[in-house]
Amino acid sequence: MTEAIALGMPTVREEPPVLAPRKPTRRIDVGDVPVGGDAPISVQSMTTTKTHDIGATLQQIAELTAAGCDIVRVACPTDKDAAALGVIAKQSRIPVIADIHFNPKYVFAAIEAGCGAVRVNPGNIRQFDNKVAEICKAASDHGTSLRIGVNAGSLDPRLLKKYGKATPEALVESAVWEASLFEECGFNDFKISVKHHDVVTMVQAYQLLSEQGDWPLHLGVTEAGPAFQGTIKSCAAFGILLAQGIGDTIRVSLSAPPVEEVKVGTKLLEFMGLRERKLEIVSCPSCGRAQVDVWSLAESVEEGLKDVSAPLRVAVMGCVVNGPGEAREADLGCASGNGKGQIFVRGKVIKTVPEDQVVETLLEQAQAMAEQMRAEFGEEALEGTSPSVVASA
Repeated sequence: MTEAIALGMPTVREEPPVLAPRKPTRRIDVGDVPVGGDAPISVQSMTTTKTHDIGATLQQIAELTAAGCDIVRVACPTDKDAAALGVIAKQSRIPVIADIHFNPKYVFAAIEAGCGAVRVNPGNIRQFDNKVAEICKAASDHGTSLRIGVNAGSLDPRLLKKYGKATPEALVESAVWEASLFEECGFNDFKISVKHHDVVTMVQAYQLLSEQGDWPLHLGVTEAGPAFQGTIKSCAAFGILLAQGIGDTIRVSLSAPPVEEVKVGTKLLEFMGLRERKLEIVSCPSCGRAQVDVWSLAESVEEGLKDVSAPLRVAVMGCVVNGPGEAREADLGCASGNGKGQIFVRGKVIKTVPEDQVVETLLEQAQAMAEQMRAEFGEEALEGTSPSVVASA
């Protein structure tokens, strides 16, 4: 009979370190999700479906919700889309933001439909300035927040003429001007974004904006590009700003399925200590020291653990230089080489198995540890968490 293993479950979770304290901002509510103040940084995405196709839109929202999305935006360019907002807002499990351009009547339709917020783009909504007081009253009456969304590609022509192009100063001047119109009406339940496709311009714009007020800020690199390029641009820009305490909610804009935006956004927040850690792959590019196929091992472990809900750190190591040390530091790990792998649990070697049994053994141990944590902490305590996997050679 195999001797029982003391898994050494932690009794207290450590708070992750952060690079800088959050800059104080006013708090608003997007539906039931707080934004700004001391609220957690939220992750947003946007559906790619035609909003009037209610079934397809709700299906995509469900997929985004399962991936960890906190707030979802839907396009509203037509009467049919506006008519669908009520059903979508009611049936979505996360707050819905209506994305409005060109026609101010859709702002009022979205508010009446019960959307959690409305995104307005002052640069391309006709007669926007003349409608601010009406929008403020309707939003106040319904408890709806707004986002003033300034984009480089749709900047007010007056500012383009003044600055010559969409400079950080131009973006910020537009945002501050529009914010003042709402504030003059006594309405403060809005956040601001000043998006640009260029990382440096975007970062400078948000830094300037952050200095000028306590508005909650929605971070985004607009038109960031395909998944690879867009991920790098977004993480570079967000990393700089979040490390300075700037940003209350984010969207990674990718030319890719929206679920990929959510995955990148949540991982970024995890790695920066701004969200509880989930499944983490820290993998070196491998090298000539590796005595096993680290890439394949790591991918197999990641796939096998994708449905486990427990804040475990699992190390998958492939050489004698860093392997044993990293495996000891993890909750669960292996140090592989010469056709076999040592299995570590809480820093102690519990067994040595052939290389072709490493993945199976790690998965079994991870499941056992997850079950014990669930028994000790309860399902609610583990909600939204997954293992951390550290793969290296």
